[in-house]
Amino acid sequence: MNRNRQTGSIEISGAGPAGLAAALAIAHGGGRACVHERRDDVGTRFHGDFQGLENWTRKTDVLAELQTVGIAADFEHTPINQVICYGPNGEIERKVHSQLPLFYLVRRGSEPGTLDCSLKQQALAAGVDIRFGETLRNLPAGGIVTEGPHRADAIAAGYLFETDMENGAWAIVSEQLAPGGYAYLLVCNGRATLASCLFRDFHNEKRYLQRSADFFSERLGVQLNNPRRFGGTGNFALPKSARKRNILYAGEAAGFQDPLFGFGIRFAIVSGAAAGRAQLSGDLEQYESFWKHRLRDYHKTAAVNRWFYERLGNRGYNRLLKHYPEGWDIRERMQRSYAPRLWKRIWYHLTVARHHTPLLNPRADCDCTWCRCSSSTRPSGA
Repeated sequence: MNRNRQTGSIEISGAGPAGLAAALAIAHGGGRACVHERRDDVGTRFHGDFQGLENWTRKTDVLAELQTVGIAADFEHTPINQVICYGPNGEIERKVHSQLPLFYLVRRGSEPGTLDCSLKQQALAAGVDIRFGETLRNLPAGGIVTEGPHRADAIAAGYLFETDMENGAWAIVSEQLAPGGYAYLLVCNGRATLASCLFRDFHNEKRYLQRSADFFSERLGVQLNNPRRFGGTGNFALPKSARKRNILYAGEAAGFQDPLFGFGIRFAIVSGAAAGRAQLSGDLEQYESFWKHRLRDYHKTAAVNRWFYERLGNRGYNRLLKHYPEGWDIRERMQRSYAPRLWKRIWYHLTVARHHTPLLNPRADCDCTWCRCSSSTRPSGA
């Protein structure tokens, strides 16, 4: 086992969903976990904004999957079975439905009821040692890195605000509002999140956010009461390996995030829990086998879907929505589009992989959580 010699604990860098899931897996397996978080609490880069816990990549409901890895769904979660989608100019409107939840709306942040606060309380109750205000730069005895994205392949810029609107989810696909991505509005019990999710032209995020706010204001009468700005980034370049010597990487630190729409919480939690189990058992190859079996093909399929999505443009978005049969179950359709296919694996290696450089360098022969060694100081062969 790779443990800190002084404390006997398995060290984890980062107290996000992946890190806390790893710590819980270790604690539930009878081990000791120590989580180091550079901020003063969990979820401090969020402010109660809504995010989606996706429920379409597998037939198994995501809440049931979380339960199998020891995560209790005692955080606020609202099932979303319908999303109203608009074409680029707002003229085409489609209501997409699913019999089972397409995703669950969860809040992020340090407030009670948020996903982050819930995971922290579960970890503390299980005996996990969480050390806030500590930055872990090296793991000489090994451990788990879940520090979140260290590069932006996509960004979200948005507002949190209060509203008296009815609960619901709305989205618009438009190159003028969100290049390569989409803008969305999520409302639940008097709180709302409005954002533009961009996959390129990041420097103009303020312009795209304002256009998105203007659209929802004109179309739905949205008023931003007591608005607060927020932003976030995502990394989804798939690594060849999520292991560097005796250090394992999980969640967005490893690039485990949906390349098509940017949903990453589910991948973060299941990969974190798997990393925790592997470190506890001392069989680190167990983790490599897990993520390659559970996540890799879904990731490649989603990356190929993104490749085609980015080439649609406004005309393609309009055509896609215009001919979408409203009787279809969107969750079933998305499961099919995410299902691994041989031709998509081939397409991924021929086209997509050439343009995505992984953030991780599994060849680096050092104990840095993120390699800061210059090429001249690395050992030969690194």
